[in-house]
Amino acid sequence: MPFTSADLAAIGLTLRLAATTMVLLLVLCTPLAWWLAHTRSRWRGPVSAVVALPLVLPPTVIGFYLLITMGPNGPVGQFTQWLGLGTLPFTFWGLVVGSLIYSLPFAVQPLQHAFEAIGQRPLEAAATLGAGPLDRFFTVAVPLARPGFITAAILSFAHTVGEFGVVLMLGGNIPGVTRVVSVQIYDHVEALEYTQAHWLAGGMVVFSFVVLLGLNLTRRNAAASVVR
Repeated sequence: MPFTSADLAAIGLTLRLAATTMVLLLVLCTPLAWWLAHTRSRWRGPVSAVVALPLVLPPTVIGFYLLITMGPNGPVGQFTQWLGLGTLPFTFWGLVVGSLIYSLPFAVQPLQHAFEAIGQRPLEAAATLGAGPLDRFFTVAVPLARPGFITAAILSFAHTVGEFGVVLMLGGNIPGVTRVVSVQIYDHVEALEYTQAHWLAGGMVVFSFVVLLGLNLTRRNAAASVVR
C-alpha cells in the first residue's frame, strides 16, 4: 500500500480542515465581499489591503502573530480561557482560525469581482418589481455571482490543502490533531523516507493540476454562458 496509516490520517485531517475552512469562508466573506463591491466608504482601501495581506506576508509571520494572539497571554487566548475553552494553538480549531486568515483573499476577491461584475441594473430592475434588499441579494445577486462562489470555494479549499508555514507555527506536529499532509511530507523527508514523500507530494501535484484545470473550465463555461 503506497500510504501508511499516518499518511491516511494526515490526508483525512487535511480534507476536514479544508472543507471546514471553505464553508466558513463562504459564509463569512460573502457580506464582506458585497460591502467591498458596493461601498464608497474611505475604509474600503484599508480593508481591501488587510484582506490582501496574506498574499504578501510570509506564512510564518501570520502563524507567529496568531500564536501570540491566541496563546495563554494573548487577548484571544485570555478570552477563550475565560470562556472555559482553553487556548486554540495546537488544536484543530486553532488551525481553522489560521486557515481562515491565510486563505481569506482567495475567498473575498473572487466574490467581490463577481458582485462588481453584476452591476446595478439587475438590482434596480428587481427593486422596481418590489423586491426588498435581502430579496434582491438572494434571488438576483447570488445566482448571478455563482461563478464567483464556485471560484472562491475551489481556491479556498485548495489553498488550505497546501498550507505549511501557518499550520506548523500554529499547530505544531501532533498526529491526528494538527499533522496535515504538508507536514507529513516534511516528516518523511526529514526521516529520509523519500518513497513515501514522493507518493504524498505526487498526490499534491495531481490534486493541484485537477483544481486548476477545473477552475479554468469553470471560467470558460461561465464566459460562454455570458456570451450566449
